Amino acid sequence: MDPDALKVLNRLRQGEYVAYLVGGSVRDLLLGRRPKDFDIGTSAHPYQVKKLFRNCWIIGRRFRLAHVKFGTKVIEVATFRRQVQPGEEIVQDGVPAPDHRHPHGQALDAAGDEGAMRAREDAQLIHRDNTFGTPEEDAFRRDFTVNALFYDIASFSIIDYVGGLDDLREGVIRCIGDPEVRFKEDPVRMLRAIALAARLDFIIEDPIYDAIGQLRHEIANSSAPRLLEEYYKILRAGSSEKTFQGLSAAGLLEPVSQELHDGAGAMLWQSLRNVDAYRAKFGSTPDTLTNAILLGSLLTPLGLAPQSGRSPRRDDDKRSRESLAKLGTLPLARRDLERLRQILGLQRRLRELTATMRAQQALTHRSIFREALTWLEIHGGTQETVEHWISVLAERGADEPVGHGTEDEDGPAKRRRRRRRRPFRPQTA
Repeated sequence: MDPDALKVLNRLRQGEYVAYLVGGSVRDLLLGRRPKDFDIGTSAHPYQVKKLFRNCWIIGRRFRLAHVKFGTKVIEVATFRRQVQPGEEIVQDGVPAPDHRHPHGQALDAAGDEGAMRAREDAQLIHRDNTFGTPEEDAFRRDFTVNALFYDIASFSIIDYVGGLDDLREGVIRCIGDPEVRFKEDPVRMLRAIALAARLDFIIEDPIYDAIGQLRHEIANSSAPRLLEEYYKILRAGSSEKTFQGLSAAGLLEPVSQELHDGAGAMLWQSLRNVDAYRAKFGSTPDTLTNAILLGSLLTPLGLAPQSGRSPRRDDDKRSRESLAKLGTLPLARRDLERLRQILGLQRRLRELTATMRAQQALTHRSIFREALTWLEIHGGTQETVEHWISVLAERGADEPVGHGTEDEDGPAKRRRRRRRRPFRPQTA
């Protein structure tokens, strides 16, 4: 276990609070895998946690979480929650919660024609808010049984309320509760079921597949930035080829990105296979797998990567926004697309090894060089060329920082104007 996670658990216990290691970290430790992070569930409320730790920050609006920071590492501490009952929901924009006793979800309170109409529309979706609860209630509000295991460091025991240990032994992904209800609550769970099964090499129970078949278009109602972040997590997990093949077979790519759905073929699978092979070289996710590289691994085999060359002029900004690569409803960041354009633009020069050593060393000073070299290593298929550039870096000397050069693909950087110092003026009495 992570020593900092143990510190947090022990201090919470010393404060006479219940505290368990929860979720994916317990699952991964039982499977002999290295957890990506260590999350903690506790009976302490967020501001009670903050009183125990000076290095604690409270985040979140809908439900507050405590982040205990150790350098760049974050241990997330969440108060045990429960799933509220129908009628306790909090609907956005102040619209009264729909009354589930009425067939059309009539608002509990007269809020005018517009409010009632919006309440009826909201009745089609299940709204849930989270309130504090017990460890058992917290377990039953989670998505899958293998993610609802707790570990108690006081008794060195696994606490299992939902049968997750049996499913872990059998290698099964099973929903807690009715899959249709759980997927209506959060359609992203459909995507996570496929990704989790691919990463752990587990099978998915049939009711989950049946629910996905009926509700797959609901995933288009999820937050687009959140979906993009889930895609990045999949690409960094080391099983992206199998996951995207599963998403394609389940019909979960089409509602989000028609381009991915239509382009799901041999070229895309080879690109993702290359990313997975690179990720397998590391014990944990390397910093070199940046968003730009991951995005390019999806766009390039689809023929949607931005063209290399000079950046568009600022006065053509509107036209350049319209011509940027798109991936369905996913909001691709312009900085990532621009960085990808520079990465692809540098590939030809990286393959030309006939330049003078001085010119080659100058190339290593480009701000984009490290990412371009990572792309070459992943998708270039020429390990000898990669080793050549590593030797160039070694000859240049490790004392010179890489990635902070004075120029990029578009030419020399502009010099900053110096501020003029104001002349000293003595104050008069």
